[in-house]
Amino acid sequence: MVKTSNDVLIPQELRDRSNLIAGEWVNARSGERFAVKSPVTGVVLAEVPKCAAPDVDAAVAAAKAAWPAYRAMPVYERAEVILRMAELIRERAETIAQVMSVEQGKPYEGEALPEVLETALNFQLAAEDVVRMETPIIPMRDPAKRVLTFREPYGVMAVITPWNFPTVIPSEYLGPGLAVGNTVVMKPASTTPLSMILTARCIQEALDEAGLPKGVFNLVTGPGAVVGDYLVAHPDVALVGFTGETVTGESICARAGIKMTLMELGGNGPQIVCADANLKEAAKAAAFGCFYNAGQVCCATERILVDAKVHDEFVKLLVEESKAYVLGDPFDASTTMGPLNNEPTAVKTEQHLDDARTKGADVILGGAREAGRPTDLYFPATVIDGVRRDMLLNLEETFGPVAPVIEFTTDEEAVEIANETGYGLQMAVFTSSIKRCFWYADQLRTGNVVFNDSTDYWEAHEPFGGGGGTRSGHGRLGGRYTLDDVTHLKTVAIDIEKTL
Repeated sequence: MVKTSNDVLIPQELRDRSNLIAGEWVNARSGERFAVKSPVTGVVLAEVPKCAAPDVDAAVAAAKAAWPAYRAMPVYERAEVILRMAELIRERAETIAQVMSVEQGKPYEGEALPEVLETALNFQLAAEDVVRMETPIIPMRDPAKRVLTFREPYGVMAVITPWNFPTVIPSEYLGPGLAVGNTVVMKPASTTPLSMILTARCIQEALDEAGLPKGVFNLVTGPGAVVGDYLVAHPDVALVGFTGETVTGESICARAGIKMTLMELGGNGPQIVCADANLKEAAKAAAFGCFYNAGQVCCATERILVDAKVHDEFVKLLVEESKAYVLGDPFDASTTMGPLNNEPTAVKTEQHLDDARTKGADVILGGAREAGRPTDLYFPATVIDGVRRDMLLNLEETFGPVAPVIEFTTDEEAVEIANETGYGLQMAVFTSSIKRCFWYADQLRTGNVVFNDSTDYWEAHEPFGGGGGTRSGHGRLGGRYTLDDVTHLKTVAIDIEKTL
């Protein structure tokens, strides 16, 4: 029974060869490795291969060689393999989640274990949806023609994912990508590769059980500036899926060139609290949106826009809700928020708060790292009032456990503030008016709008992604919608009068 993060046993397979290339678990060709350190305890959990271009070349070559046979596999048979992946992940969910908690920092019961179970669900949904991928038969002016359409896989798919959700974000690409017949080379985040390596073992075991070609799924670890950059530009990669910062996403798109890309990028999601809102529910949702996974969520509540008429009452309720978040060890039953994952995230959070303080904002709860912890990454729930539009807390994605409050006086002003940063991933509005709901839905420039719930609300099968023309990316993750983005549409015209 795990009692604290120090009690978690790291499986031996994470200490040995942990790159997956052509169906074999191998080390980097250079023999180099790098340490994965726990943000919870500061202890080195394991060392994993530090890959470079030759390792990527081998993984891509394996994926390319496996693709013809894999894509030719009947779709119902592929779906059975994907369902088996989901089954194996569920069987090993506790071990994967324990490793995730110590390498990422999130609470085990409330966040890590549910993430692994949702990871399995994403594979299951992909398997269920792919057998129902219907495409239209198009009527033509020429009566002799029958025009059919088919969705086909691209080929080798590169997947690069972040550290905040080490297994569920990869599964949003891997389940659909593999289900439709692409082969995959993925690079997990360097600070949280271990739980994904354990998940990869489930994927490979299912592929082996089915007797599929070696190389359908490959995993390489290493620095993004080396492995990731080389992978997305590789001439034999046909499709790139990436979740992460907008600046990195722009760089990937530039390197990928005319390849198909699926980009889920940064967010700066506001929660808008109208004067007619249920303020208690709005404060509860805002706190959750700001502090779930310590604020390290692409659709986190990065800003709280509050009607001036209810500002004081709302802030009082928000502080009460925020005080209930307990910072601590992910395996302590009382813990509701773990440490930040890495030093750059902690520094950025401090910089945004310092900028706001300098410009006159008022920190009324938290605001600095906690001393006396095993690492310097423990940052408490923070509430800051008097935030203005020219502050970094409004303009950029903070990605830390901070609840910045900004006043507005009209609905039009709230929309202007919400839209002006250029991010458009997921926004939330609290109001009791259905008319106002539809007005905001029309006015907010974003991929997703949630009414009377947190910006962190999502379900595995709903389409999720950036609004067109925003800094938050393109394409959709979630359910059957991702299947469209990991396939291309082929049109076939048949002249039935000239065909035997």
